[in-house]
Amino acid sequence: MSFDSRAFRNALGAFPTGIAVMTAAGPESHIGITVNSFTSVSLDPPLVLWCIHTDSRRYKAFTEAPGFTVSILASGHKAVSSRLAGPGEHNLDGIDLIPTELGPPALADSLAIFECALERVVEGGDHGILIGRVLRFARNDDAGAPLVYFQGRYGALAQGNPPDGVAGRRVTDGD
Repeated sequence: MSFDSRAFRNALGAFPTGIAVMTAAGPESHIGITVNSFTSVSLDPPLVLWCIHTDSRRYKAFTEAPGFTVSILASGHKAVSSRLAGPGEHNLDGIDLIPTELGPPALADSLAIFECALERVVEGGDHGILIGRVLRFARNDDAGAPLVYFQGRYGALAQGNPPDGVAGRRVTDGD
């Protein structure tokens, strides 16, 4: 029985994920890439990780950079996310940015920003797993709802009050 890679990818799409843009210093200027593989690893030390395909033209720039900046996207970032997700130009020209102490800029109006020193790159199949040590971070509670990816499409979560009797739960919209 052969392994159906397309069906596997579709099954993975049943897991909704947040979306982030990673920025780093490229050969000529800062570059960015959209990812949905960002996650926390450890609180002590503060580590995060994300994955990049080894065939990506940006692979070398990110794996050889001393660090990267993570911008967690809000629902208003859909156009920026789309632009930096596919093949083609990945400079940050025309994108609303804010400076960071690390160097690579962050996207303005992000839900959260993490400035990370590259700790390690681990091979994982056809991807590199980049582990970063968080040096600085910021959270923006006024940025709105998060941009999410689910079954091959963008969406957003609407935050509401938890249902009665269910501490910590949030209501999502039906769109």
